[in-house]
Amino acid sequence: MSGKVLVVDDAAFMRVMIKDTLKKNGYEVVAEAANGQEAVKLYQEHQPDLVTMDITMPEMDGIEALKEIRKADGNAKVIMCSAMGQQGMVVQAIQAGAKDFIVKPFQADRVIEAISKVLK
Repeated sequence: MSGKVLVVDDAAFMRVMIKDTLKKNGYEVVAEAANGQEAVKLYQEHQPDLVTMDITMPEMDGIEALKEIRKADGNAKVIMCSAMGQQGMVVQAIQAGAKDFIVKPFQADRVIEAISKVLK
């Protein structure tokens, strides 16, 4: 497996965890963002193959960032990462174009399964 990934989460430990999981499985993390505004900017700069996107973040949330990214690139592949109890937001994200979602706390296998499925 390979592919360039942008990791977006306001929690540094979550970014580190996702990044480690991706690297161990052959993916390249091209950038990390701590909020939606950074995500939109870094997506344009790096043009990753896929984005893992947290929903609840400061400045701009993951759903708004997803919409901005999809507006600029209709083929953008974004997987949402959400905490338990955010099912309503997950539905909004899927309607806005997210390819899949991962519920936190997640297991490495689930992250890799979702990413490999979306990048096929």
